Amino acid sequence: MVSSPRRVGVLTGDGIGLEVVPAAITVADAAAAAEDLRIDWDELPFGAAAIASHGEPVPDATLSALDDLGLWIVGPHDSASYPPEHSSRTPGAVLRTRYGLFANLRPAKAFSGVPATAPDIDVLIVRENSEGLYADRNMAVGSGEFMPTPDVALAVGLVTRAASERIARVAFEAARDRAVSGRPARVTIVHKANVLRLTTGLFRDACREVGEEFPDVEVTEQHVDAMAALLVRRPADFDVVVTENLFGDILSDLAGELAGSLGIAGSVNCSATQVMAQATHGAAPDIAGRGVANPVAMIASVSMGFRRYGLMTDDPALVAAADRMDSAVADTLAVSIATADLGGTSSTSEFADEVARRTVAA
Repeated sequence: MVSSPRRVGVLTGDGIGLEVVPAAITVADAAAAAEDLRIDWDELPFGAAAIASHGEPVPDATLSALDDLGLWIVGPHDSASYPPEHSSRTPGAVLRTRYGLFANLRPAKAFSGVPATAPDIDVLIVRENSEGLYADRNMAVGSGEFMPTPDVALAVGLVTRAASERIARVAFEAARDRAVSGRPARVTIVHKANVLRLTTGLFRDACREVGEEFPDVEVTEQHVDAMAALLVRRPADFDVVVTENLFGDILSDLAGELAGSLGIAGSVNCSATQVMAQATHGAAPDIAGRGVANPVAMIASVSMGFRRYGLMTDDPALVAAADRMDSAVADTLAVSIATADLGGTSSTSEFADEVARRTVAA
């Protein structure tokens, strides 16, 4: 018997979001049905379409609906193309701030069947998502980026002990969860405390102190520049990497490309009670509407969202559906069924249909 439905928000977004989000839903519905689970997808106005219908990219109606949801999926937004009055703050920033989505989890793992620069990479970047140098996150009111003269630009970076400790605990707990089949639990703290002594020094020290609460987890440290080089040279040396906002953004993109493509890189933004699944790539307006967009990253993001929220709420059916999605994607790519960017010939929807078929056997 099908259990009571789970309600999940859908913010389709712009560009290829109109293709990859429906593709991910196709796969998620098939995986959920295989677990006797029904998902009620609550489609909400968002992005350029919401500007046309509601006068703003993230309308109050959407926020009111999300207030009552623990899990939602978000397609890419093309805020650079919005009218000037709607481009000062990105839709993602609005959602991260309102819901306190402080943790950005970005795994990078190579798939069989996908050419990868680093075929042995299997790393999780745990990125602090609420502070740092980004102007939409570093000030309580207004922007921390400003120009005292037309020829001088300044930026304020924010690091607090509380936020650093909070993200460190997410990283150490993730390392414990990933320590299976004899694999040791390892966390690498990435900083630049030799130069940014106060800000990233505080981040490093807070992470070290949290690490003392996890004696079973091996702790190492790297400066961010060395870490970038080592991810290329020795990716298998790393398991969970915890770092501040800007460093995490850069390193996760690097790791995704080393694994094969940003088109396969899933991601979730989360608090202790809510999860937003959103792929790391952009809206790619140059290929939108052609049916060639790679939906793997969006499928992987929805799977991560199912798993994260399922564990938060003690919902094993959601976790099992996520397992099916992951296995089906891996099995499909392993037999060289893929979109053109990965060397295949499948359209976005054809790939999604094949993955959905395989979720039943996963």
